[in-house]
Amino acid sequence: MRFTPEKPPLTGETLESLTLRLKERGEPAFRAQQILDWVYKKRARSWDDMTNLSKALRAWLGETFDLLPASLVLGKQSNDVTDKLLLEMRDRSLIETVIIRAPQEGVGLEHSRKTICISTQVGCAMACAFCASGLEGLKRDLSAGEIVAQLLHVCYREDPQTVRAHRELASFDNIVVMGMGEPLANYDNLIRALTILNADWGLGFGARRITVSTSGLVPKILKLAEEPLGFRLAISLHGATDEVRERIMPVNKAFPLAKLLPAVRTFSERHGRMVTLEYILIEDVNDMIDQAGELRDIARDLHAHVNLIPYNTVQGLPWKRPSVTRQEKFADVLRAARIPVTLRREKGHDIDAACGQLRLKTEKDRQALLA
Repeated sequence: MRFTPEKPPLTGETLESLTLRLKERGEPAFRAQQILDWVYKKRARSWDDMTNLSKALRAWLGETFDLLPASLVLGKQSNDVTDKLLLEMRDRSLIETVIIRAPQEGVGLEHSRKTICISTQVGCAMACAFCASGLEGLKRDLSAGEIVAQLLHVCYREDPQTVRAHRELASFDNIVVMGMGEPLANYDNLIRALTILNADWGLGFGARRITVSTSGLVPKILKLAEEPLGFRLAISLHGATDEVRERIMPVNKAFPLAKLLPAVRTFSERHGRMVTLEYILIEDVNDMIDQAGELRDIARDLHAHVNLIPYNTVQGLPWKRPSVTRQEKFADVLRAARIPVTLRREKGHDIDAACGQLRLKTEKDRQALLA
């Protein structure tokens, strides 16, 4: 399931690969750095913006590369200042990128901490029962350039009017790879994209501020543990026993907790980082007190942080979010054991912020127009 574009995206090139392409054309090596500076540091939106390059080189770049392989279709802001961007790829595939703001006390909204949630696939093959992303299955993987392009769209939207200093290249504070798709199922493109985002010649974004989420692909977790860049890891657990997890997450049949948890421990020990256990609270499915006790034991054993996420309802799916009282009782079991836990409050519910919802709605609207 791969889309082959007419021209490769420039945002998928590394300094080394771009240098080689330019060398074949007879250009000096420093040109690659200049070009990437225009993309990531000066936020060039067209080839003509790159004024220290010759017209002939700019023309060749335009013939050879796609400067940005995604266009903004829609930007929606919720009442809680969560933004969702709907982006269209060159093959008209739609993906979602979410800006989650956490306003800081005593400062304006423009200085809020921003976490960017990015996608790695068009759709998803994991078929988690509660998720909108997989309702129509997996369409294809995103290329490294398409993954990187999401962050540039955020930069275009969030940048101040003046170009930021080199030490402040990113217009956000954290990246979470938790959007549409299973990131580790698109492993090579994911690692290439994160390498570009992390590199000094890219966005220069620290690996410790990048979290990769997975539903539990054990071999890829172990592979990620061997990567030299120290990304953070989050596990989409959503059930603290195999019985509950299998009800809503088919991946558990291949990688039950007896296989998953040792792999998570290996990652944590290799990188010396606390992992996060993501746990969507779904009424009468996984929000029972006995599940809280099981989750407490898992988190204590792994020295993990727990992120409790009340379910965002999805049209066409039967699941509901628990009451606030029930959410708090669940969290209290963890707090009593001094497990570090965050109970999220609703974010972006009024703009279809649950993963894949806006894309699914837009796809259906398109189909209705063509019918």
